Amino acid sequence: MLKRNFIKALAAFGLLATTGLSSTLPAAAQSKEIVYLTPGLDLPFWRYLSKGVESVAKEKGYGFQALDSRNNAQTQLQNAQDAIARDVAGIVISPTDSSTAPSVLQLAASKNIPVVIADIGTNEGEYVSFIISDNYEGAKGVGEALAEAMKEKGWEGDSVGIVAISQARKNGQARTKGFKDGLKEGGVTGEEAGLQQMQSYTADETFRFVQDMQTANPEMRGLFVQTDQPAIGALRAIKAARRQGEVLVAAFDGIPDFVDLLKSGDIVASGMQQPYLMGQKSAEALFEHLDGGTPEKEITVPILVVTSKNIDEVLPTVKETVFANEME
Repeated sequence: MLKRNFIKALAAFGLLATTGLSSTLPAAAQSKEIVYLTPGLDLPFWRYLSKGVESVAKEKGYGFQALDSRNNAQTQLQNAQDAIARDVAGIVISPTDSSTAPSVLQLAASKNIPVVIADIGTNEGEYVSFIISDNYEGAKGVGEALAEAMKEKGWEGDSVGIVAISQARKNGQARTKGFKDGLKEGGVTGEEAGLQQMQSYTADETFRFVQDMQTANPEMRGLFVQTDQPAIGALRAIKAARRQGEVLVAAFDGIPDFVDLLKSGDIVASGMQQPYLMGQKSAEALFEHLDGGTPEKEITVPILVVTSKNIDEVLPTVKETVFANEME
């Protein structure tokens, strides 16, 4: 304790660099707290991922806090500044998009605070590890499942709409390309019925998008919604237009409501990332670094393509790694 106080005093007077004592400090001697910077805790995916990070942090005896950026890059940067001002031991970040991540990474690097990126990705910058789902393959599997369902109804020549997450995100780009490739390989030849990008990531926003798509494309027979809660808005819009059973819906990620919707066929398929597992992997990589190790630079977590046909089989795994044990 005396040594630590002495080192802090030297640092306060700008003497640390010349004393030779800096080499005795571990990479993260700041505090025993881990912070998770998340785009928005109102989206279940980020809440589940947060719980995964928290579970490992607590197991290691560290404090934990999740800071909500409310899908705003400036709020994300302010949250990062607040965390760094508290001298946290490390940061896990899911950026608001890939173009805004570098400013946070640069700020953390200037204070020697390690950062692990959980999903979405960054255009540039230094980080300890990047935990990512195989968004391309997951979305490709969803496209193939939707194509199969459309072909069973003889709709392979009809149009399909997409409600996408931000295409400024690397994972968004991968989901769009993977889905389109899956549709094509599955034999769906219809034109695209428009692509709308989410901004607020709410069910109400997607409800409006799908209303507009149906008005502009009355023969639309398929729809891909690239994240979980907004898919509920899509189903509402289809019901409001009295087109239940006439538009097949595929989704991405998952919430407990999806289980019954998959069983009923209201949702044909969903490419479920495993956010709780991703959070755990993110925290494990951060602690490996803090302990002096070198985690893999990129860690890929597989996506579960859950369909109306396999939901009962995969449900036990889904409850834990997707829903963070929130579902009975």
